[in-house]
Amino acid sequence: MGKEILFLITARGGSKGLPGKNLRRLSGLSLVGFKARSARRSKHNARLIISTDDADICTEAETHGAEAPFMRPAALATDSASSDEVVLHAMDYLESEENRRYDAIMVLEPSSPFARGEDYDRAIELFERVDASCVLGMRETEVNSMFVGPLADDGKVDQIIQGFAGVGDLRRQAFQPEYTMNGSLYLVDWNVMRTTGSIYGAPNRTYGYKMDRLHSIEIETIYDLKMAESCVHEGLLDMTDWQ
Repeated sequence: MGKEILFLITARGGSKGLPGKNLRRLSGLSLVGFKARSARRSKHNARLIISTDDADICTEAETHGAEAPFMRPAALATDSASSDEVVLHAMDYLESEENRRYDAIMVLEPSSPFARGEDYDRAIELFERVDASCVLGMRETEVNSMFVGPLADDGKVDQIIQGFAGVGDLRRQAFQPEYTMNGSLYLVDWNVMRTTGSIYGAPNRTYGYKMDRLHSIEIETIYDLKMAESCVHEGLLDMTDWQ
Protein backbone atom coordinates (compact mmCIF):
# COMPACT_ATOMS: atom_id res chain seq x y z
CA MET A 1 0.00 0.00 0.00
CA GLY A 2 1.37 3.42 -0.96
CA LYS A 3 2.01 6.31 1.35
CA GLU A 4 -0.84 8.58 2.44
CA ILE A 5 -0.11 12.05 1.07
CA LEU A 6 -1.65 15.29 2.30
CA PHE A 7 -1.82 17.94 -0.44
CA LEU A 8 -1.42 21.44 1.01
CA ILE A 9 -1.95 24.59 -1.06
CA THR A 10 -0.25 27.61 0.51
CA ALA A 11 -1.67 30.96 -0.63
CA ARG A 12 -1.56 34.17 1.34
CA GLY A 13 -3.62 37.20 0.42
CA GLY A 14 -0.82 39.73 0.12
CA SER A 15 1.73 39.96 -2.70
CA LYS A 16 3.93 42.97 -3.34
CA GLY A 17 5.21 41.83 -6.72
CA LEU A 18 1.75 41.17 -8.17
CA PRO A 19 -1.20 42.31 -6.01
CA GLY A 20 -3.95 39.72 -5.73
CA LYS A 21 -1.65 37.21 -7.43
CA ASN A 22 -3.22 34.00 -6.18
CA LEU A 23 -6.66 34.95 -7.52
CA ARG A 24 -5.39 36.16 -10.90
CA ARG A 25 -6.93 34.23 -13.77
CA LEU A 26 -5.59 32.47 -16.84
CA SER A 27 -8.17 31.32 -19.36
CA GLY A 28 -10.85 31.96 -16.74
CA LEU A 29 -9.21 29.88 -14.01
CA SER A 30 -7.51 31.36 -10.94
CA LEU A 31 -3.98 30.35 -9.98
CA VAL A 32 -5.44 28.75 -6.84
CA GLY A 33 -7.88 26.88 -9.08
CA PHE A 34 -5.03 25.52 -11.20
CA LYS A 35 -3.35 23.99 -8.14
CA ALA A 36 -6.56 22.60 -6.67
CA ARG A 37 -7.69 21.00 -9.92
CA SER A 38 -4.33 19.41 -10.65
CA ALA A 39 -4.09 18.12 -7.07
CA ARG A 40 -7.48 16.45 -7.38
CA ARG A 41 -6.25 14.65 -10.52
CA SER A 42 -3.45 12.94 -8.60
CA LYS A 43 -4.16 9.30 -7.84
CA HIS A 44 -2.09 9.62 -4.64
CA ASN A 45 -4.02 12.55 -3.15
CA ALA A 46 -5.40 11.43 0.22
CA ARG A 47 -6.71 14.90 1.14
CA LEU A 48 -6.51 18.45 -0.22
CA ILE A 49 -6.49 21.45 2.11
CA ILE A 50 -5.50 25.10 1.84
CA SER A 51 -3.57 27.32 4.22
CA THR A 52 -4.55 30.95 3.69
CA ASP A 53 -5.29 34.12 5.63
CA ASP A 54 -7.65 35.43 2.95
CA ALA A 55 -11.41 34.72 2.92
CA ASP A 56 -11.71 35.14 -0.87
CA ILE A 57 -8.86 32.70 -1.51
CA CYS A 58 -10.47 30.29 0.95
CA THR A 59 -13.79 30.45 -0.94
CA GLU A 60 -12.06 30.04 -4.29
CA ALA A 61 -10.14 26.97 -3.12
CA GLU A 62 -13.30 25.39 -1.72
CA THR A 63 -15.01 25.99 -5.06
CA HIS A 64 -12.39 23.75 -6.65
CA GLY A 65 -12.62 20.98 -4.08
CA ALA A 66 -10.13 21.94 -1.38
CA GLU A 67 -10.93 21.92 2.33
CA ALA A 68 -10.24 24.94 4.52
CA PRO A 69 -10.19 23.51 8.06
CA PHE A 70 -8.42 26.57 9.50
CA MET A 71 -7.39 30.11 8.64
CA ARG A 72 -3.72 31.00 8.69
CA PRO A 73 -2.82 33.56 11.38
CA ALA A 74 -1.72 37.00 10.22
CA ALA A 75 1.76 36.45 11.65
CA LEU A 76 2.28 33.68 9.08
CA ALA A 77 0.97 35.72 6.15
CA THR A 78 3.76 38.29 5.93
CA ASP A 79 6.69 38.57 3.52
CA SER A 80 9.00 37.36 6.25
CA ALA A 81 7.05 34.21 7.17
CA SER A 82 8.79 31.09 5.94
CA SER A 83 7.28 28.14 4.09
CA ASP A 84 8.53 25.92 6.91
CA GLU A 85 6.48 27.87 9.45
CA VAL A 86 3.37 27.66 7.29
CA VAL A 87 3.69 23.90 6.82
CA LEU A 88 4.36 23.32 10.52
CA HIS A 89 1.29 25.37 11.42
CA ALA A 90 -0.88 23.10 9.24
CA MET A 91 0.71 20.02 10.79
CA ASP A 92 0.16 21.38 14.31
CA TYR A 93 -3.52 21.96 13.57
CA LEU A 94 -4.12 18.51 12.13
CA GLU A 95 -2.27 16.77 14.95
CA SER A 96 -3.83 18.76 17.78
CA GLU A 97 -7.37 19.39 16.50
CA GLU A 98 -7.98 16.22 14.47
CA ASN A 99 -5.42 13.82 15.96
CA ARG A 100 -4.37 13.21 12.34
CA ARG A 101 -1.02 12.57 10.69
CA TYR A 102 0.00 11.66 7.14
CA ASP A 103 3.06 9.99 5.68
CA ALA A 104 4.09 13.04 3.67
CA ILE A 105 2.93 16.51 2.58
CA MET A 106 2.79 17.77 -1.00
CA VAL A 107 3.19 21.55 -0.67
CA LEU A 108 1.76 23.46 -3.64
CA GLU A 109 2.26 27.16 -4.43
CA PRO A 110 -0.24 28.78 -6.85
CA SER A 111 2.50 31.00 -8.31
CA SER A 112 3.67 27.92 -10.25
CA PRO A 113 0.30 26.93 -11.72
CA PHE A 114 1.15 24.54 -14.54
CA ALA A 115 2.18 21.38 -12.69
CA ARG A 116 -0.19 18.53 -13.56
CA GLY A 117 -1.61 15.65 -11.60
CA GLU A 118 0.77 13.34 -13.42
CA ASP A 119 3.72 15.44 -12.21
CA TYR A 120 2.64 14.97 -8.60
CA ASP A 121 2.19 11.24 -9.18
CA ARG A 122 5.64 10.83 -10.69
CA ALA A 123 7.22 12.84 -7.88
CA ILE A 124 5.46 10.66 -5.30
CA GLU A 125 6.53 7.50 -7.09
CA LEU A 126 10.14 8.75 -7.04
CA PHE A 127 9.73 9.63 -3.36
CA GLU A 128 8.66 6.09 -2.55
CA ARG A 129 11.12 4.35 -4.86
CA VAL A 130 14.27 5.94 -3.41
CA ASP A 131 12.96 6.41 0.16
CA ALA A 132 13.43 10.17 -0.10
CA SER A 133 12.88 12.70 2.65
CA CYS A 134 11.99 15.33 0.07
CA VAL A 135 11.30 15.64 -3.66
CA LEU A 136 11.38 19.06 -5.34
CA GLY A 137 10.07 20.19 -8.70
CA MET A 138 13.05 21.21 -10.84
CA ARG A 139 13.74 22.89 -14.19
CA GLU A 140 16.86 23.34 -16.24
CA THR A 141 18.48 26.75 -15.84
CA GLU A 142 18.75 29.06 -18.82
CA VAL A 143 22.40 29.92 -18.08
CA ASN A 144 25.19 27.82 -16.60
CA SER A 145 26.34 29.04 -13.17
CA MET A 146 29.82 29.60 -14.60
CA PHE A 147 28.44 32.67 -16.37
CA VAL A 148 26.63 34.11 -13.35
CA GLY A 149 28.07 36.48 -10.77
CA PRO A 150 27.88 39.95 -9.25
CA LEU A 151 27.76 43.24 -11.12
CA ALA A 152 29.81 45.74 -9.12
CA ASP A 153 28.58 49.26 -8.43
CA ASP A 154 30.97 50.59 -11.07
CA GLY A 155 29.78 48.00 -13.61
CA LYS A 156 32.77 45.68 -13.33
CA VAL A 157 32.12 41.96 -13.99
CA ASP A 158 35.60 40.61 -13.29
CA GLN A 159 34.39 37.80 -11.02
CA ILE A 160 32.28 36.38 -13.83
CA ILE A 161 35.14 36.59 -16.32
CA GLN A 162 37.56 34.98 -13.88
CA GLY A 163 35.05 32.17 -13.40
CA PHE A 164 35.42 30.90 -16.94
CA ALA A 165 38.95 32.09 -17.64
CA GLY A 166 40.94 29.29 -19.22
CA VAL A 167 37.90 27.31 -20.32
CA GLY A 168 38.43 26.51 -23.98
CA ASP A 169 34.91 25.73 -25.20
CA LEU A 170 32.31 28.25 -23.97
CA ARG A 171 29.42 26.97 -26.04
CA ARG A 172 26.30 26.12 -24.04
CA GLN A 173 26.36 22.57 -25.40
CA ALA A 174 29.80 22.00 -23.84
CA PHE A 175 28.44 22.18 -20.28
CA GLN A 176 26.42 19.72 -18.26
CA PRO A 177 22.83 20.92 -17.68
CA GLU A 178 22.17 22.56 -14.32
CA TYR A 179 18.86 22.66 -12.48
CA THR A 180 17.02 24.82 -9.97
CA MET A 181 13.76 24.53 -8.07
CA ASN A 182 10.73 25.63 -10.07
CA GLY A 183 8.28 26.15 -7.19
CA SER A 184 5.78 23.63 -8.59
CA LEU A 185 5.93 21.05 -5.81
CA TYR A 186 7.64 20.33 -2.52
CA LEU A 187 7.02 16.80 -1.27
CA VAL A 188 8.33 16.25 2.26
CA ASP A 189 8.20 13.35 4.69
CA TRP A 190 5.97 14.15 7.68
CA ASN A 191 8.38 12.78 10.29
CA VAL A 192 11.38 14.55 8.76
CA MET A 193 9.45 17.82 8.71
CA ARG A 194 8.41 17.34 12.32
CA THR A 195 11.90 16.34 13.47
CA THR A 196 13.97 18.94 11.62
CA GLY A 197 11.40 21.73 11.21
CA SER A 198 12.46 22.19 7.60
CA ILE A 199 11.37 21.04 4.15
CA TYR A 200 15.10 20.71 3.41
CA GLY A 201 15.91 19.01 6.72
CA ALA A 202 17.65 15.96 5.23
CA PRO A 203 19.76 17.12 2.26
CA ASN A 204 21.31 13.71 1.58
CA ARG A 205 17.83 12.24 1.00
CA THR A 206 16.49 15.13 -1.13
CA TYR A 207 15.79 14.47 -4.82
CA GLY A 208 14.65 16.49 -7.82
CA TYR A 209 11.80 15.74 -10.19
CA LYS A 210 12.62 17.27 -13.58
CA MET A 211 9.93 19.26 -15.42
CA ASP A 212 10.00 21.05 -18.76
CA ARG A 213 10.21 24.82 -18.99
CA LEU A 214 6.57 25.43 -19.94
CA HIS A 215 5.18 23.52 -16.98
CA SER A 216 7.76 25.21 -14.74
CA ILE A 217 6.59 28.80 -15.37
CA GLU A 218 6.57 30.83 -12.14
CA ILE A 219 4.40 33.94 -11.79
CA GLU A 220 5.78 36.66 -9.53
CA THR A 221 5.31 39.81 -11.63
CA ILE A 222 2.92 41.20 -14.23
CA TYR A 223 5.49 40.28 -16.87
CA ASP A 224 5.37 36.64 -15.76
CA LEU A 225 1.58 36.71 -15.83
CA LYS A 226 1.50 38.09 -19.37
CA MET A 227 3.99 35.46 -20.50
CA ALA A 228 1.82 32.73 -18.98
CA GLU A 229 -1.28 34.21 -20.64
CA SER A 230 0.52 34.15 -23.99
CA CYS A 231 1.49 30.49 -23.56
CA VAL A 232 -2.13 29.59 -22.83
CA HIS A 233 -3.49 31.76 -25.66
CA GLU A 234 -1.06 30.29 -28.19
CA GLY A 235 -2.02 26.75 -27.23
CA LEU A 236 1.44 25.87 -25.90
CA LEU A 237 -0.20 24.44 -22.77
CA ASP A 238 -3.00 21.90 -22.95
CA MET A 239 -5.74 23.33 -20.72
CA THR A 240 -7.53 19.99 -20.56
CA ASP A 241 -5.04 19.14 -17.81
CA TRP A 242 -6.96 21.55 -15.54
CA GLN A 243 -10.54 21.11 -16.76
